Amino acid sequence: MLVRLEIAAVDRRHLRIALAGLAAMDSALIGALPPLYESGVVYRPESPDTWSTADLVLARGWGDCEDLTAWRVAELRARGVGAVGDVYRVRPGQWHAVVQLPDGSVEDPSLRLGMGRYRRRRA
Repeated sequence: MLVRLEIAAVDRRHLRIALAGLAAMDSALIGALPPLYESGVVYRPESPDTWSTADLVLARGWGDCEDLTAWRVAELRARGVGAVGDVYRVRPGQWHAVVQLPDGSVEDPSLRLGMGRYRRRRA
């Protein structure tokens, strides 16, 4: 079954709420998944953007920023780390999702899983 949620991606607050929902869904799956960074999954941008749960990301072998961030947030929460997903505007109409850790630091699963390499290849 495919469930689709559409929002106007113009408001950071709404995107953060949607990202929290995706991370909550991933939390229900986390025991059946390998750790994100050991899964073999890589970063890949997609257009149009579809937000996918971690099981779907694992099955296809790639995800974009919100997919990877939600999976990582769920994984960290399962270990007792109070991580949250956050978004920031890259340019008008484009947002990027990252993991905000309790100490205030930011972890970017997309960078770790190849986002920078993808940009270099495409340049």
